This record gives sequence, structure tokens and C-alpha cells, in this order.
Amino acid sequence: MNHIKYYAYTHTPISFNFEQTIERFFVEEIPLYSFTGTGNFLILKVKKTDMSTWKLITVLAKATGLEERDIGYAGLKDKNATTIQYISLPKKYEKELNKNLTTEKIDILERTYNKAAIKIGHLKGNRFSIVLHDIEAKDARFFNTTALKMQKEGIPNYYGYQRFGEDSRSYLQGKEIAHSGKKLKGSKEKLLVSAYQSYLFNKWLNERVKLSSIIRKDDVNFAAKKLDYPLELVKVLAKQPQFFKLFIGDLITPYPYGKINFVKDMAQSAQLFSQKKIAPTGLLCGAKVERAKSDAYYLEEPYDDTELNALKGDRRFAWIWPQDVATDYDEKRKKLTVEFYLPKGSYATTFLEEIGKFSLKDKREK
Repeated sequence: MNHIKYYAYTHTPISFNFEQTIERFFVEEIPLYSFTGTGNFLILKVKKTDMSTWKLITVLAKATGLEERDIGYAGLKDKNATTIQYISLPKKYEKELNKNLTTEKIDILERTYNKAAIKIGHLKGNRFSIVLHDIEAKDARFFNTTALKMQKEGIPNYYGYQRFGEDSRSYLQGKEIAHSGKKLKGSKEKLLVSAYQSYLFNKWLNERVKLSSIIRKDDVNFAAKKLDYPLELVKVLAKQPQFFKLFIGDLITPYPYGKINFVKDMAQSAQLFSQKKIAPTGLLCGAKVERAKSDAYYLEEPYDDTELNALKGDRRFAWIWPQDVATDYDEKRKKLTVEFYLPKGSYATTFLEEIGKFSLKDKREK
């Protein structure tokens, strides 16, 4: 991703050392609903270390004799982390599982039953606990203040660098596959095409954050000139209380879920947005997806690809609010433990980057 990433906040960068390892990165899935306790599906609450969700499913399939597609999960969790997630499989395979599952990397914390299998997306969100090193006391205090401010005001919901592969260029393969017009073969191709969807979303969001910050910090006349927008429009946008400016035709949805709708009255929608009642969405282009209208359409259209029909399209929150933010600082070790909750599909690394104001991936590779 070789373009400049725009951040919504204007504080000076904070320096810290981040590494995604099993000792420093913890994530726990929060299920969408309580399980029934009875039914034909066994639900496992699984703690795993140094193992991707794909690998976990392969191991469970091997132990039970099931096909991988018969094992349900709500979301993919990273290999380089200690993670807790929920898995479902047909109840009649429980004996096989008990007999054959023998890996120390998997710990079954709880078992219950449910009437339905777990499907992708069946989670509310994730709770994170992340340990940062080499952070000075004053930066640790500032980190805490900034994180709490973001809990109140929200952050742009960028996809994290993990989405784009080791070389950050997997979206290029995805674009090629999407344009070939062929039916997608297997989960690898699906993942590459969805990386391309995510890349376009990030580009659009970056542009929206950039124009919102111009309107927020510049005089209206200067901002109108810079953006080449009518002065009257900039005046109306500047009056919106929240950072991320809404345009007529933007697609908004109640937060954290609800039915999608268009912005018809900017002032009214801005009011609801600043009260965390609604959030704007961005386009994940594909077959069967609602596009923005009017002014918002012109901002979205350069990042739309109508040739991408191999995947269903979707809308994704452009703005989210972290919750349950807490930090704990160990001055002797210059170590900060950060805890927070994010809605599903959001990246902990995006939150950390918005606070630190540097690319965690670039820093990691130096």
C-alpha cells in the first residue's frame, strides 16, 4: 500500500514497540448470541497459540474424520497470537474428537451444544489485550488519554496491513483474478479477490479522511479552493459536529447494526452520527451491493470496480468506536498493556496505528 495513509487525529506521534507474538497479542471472540445448550451441534470454546484458524480446522477435521467445510467458525484469527474462538461441528463426532485430538497448541476451554452451526460473521466483536514495549511514562499517559478520546469520538475503520499479505500486494493478484471473469476456485482465490475489495475500500476511506481533515482544520474559503468544492457546500460540511463529514447520498446504518439508509438531510444525520447512533459505510464492490447516490456517489465511484462480480459486494462501517479501553503501565519495564473491544471485522492494529501514527508493518520490518 504505497500511498500516504491519512489519520483522523492531529496529535504528535507516540513511539512504542509492537510485535504480534503469542506472548504479546491476545484476542477473544465475543459470540453474537448465547448458545442454546441443546441441539445437534457441538460448540467448542477453543484457545489456540501459534496456529491460524485454517490450521485449527484442518487439525479438527483430521481428528474427527469430518470434511473441513463441515466445521463452523465465525471469523479468522491470526497465527501469531493467543486467541480464543468458537467452533462448531456435528455432535455425533464428539467421541472421535475426544479420542484423537492431541495437540498442545489447542486447549478446549468449554463445550456446549447449539441448534445451529456457527457461520462466518456470527460474532459481535473481539476483545483484545496487547503488550507494547519501549514506551516512556509520559507517552504511556498520553496513549491512555488518546485511546479514551477515540473511545468517545471513534476512528476510521481501515483494513489492517495483515489483509494484504506479506508483501502488501496480494490485492494485485486479486484484481487480476476478478477481471478474468472466471469462477473463483477455492478459499485462496476468494481471499485474494477480497483483498482487492479491501484495498479499494481503504483508498476511498483514506480520501474521505483527507477531505474531512481539510474541512476541519482550514478556513472555509481556503478549504473550498483546495477541494474545488462550492463554498456553500463546504460551509454546510464544516458545521457538522463530527470529524468524518457526511454527504448527501452516503449510506448510513444504525450502529452497531441495523437497516441501511441514505443520507437525505446532512444536519440531521450528522447529529445522529455524533451521538454514535449511526455510522457511515463504505463500499466493498461486487455483485449485488447498494451503491451511494448523489454527491457521495461521486466520491465513491473512483474506488468502485464494476468488473468485480465474482464475489458478492457489501457495505462496511467507515467509522467505529472502540469500547472498554483500559491501559496498565509497568514503568520499570517500560511496558504498556492495552485492552479494548472492537466490533467484528475491525483491526486492533488500525486502532494502534491511529494512536501511534506510524505503520506497524513498516516499523516491524526495519
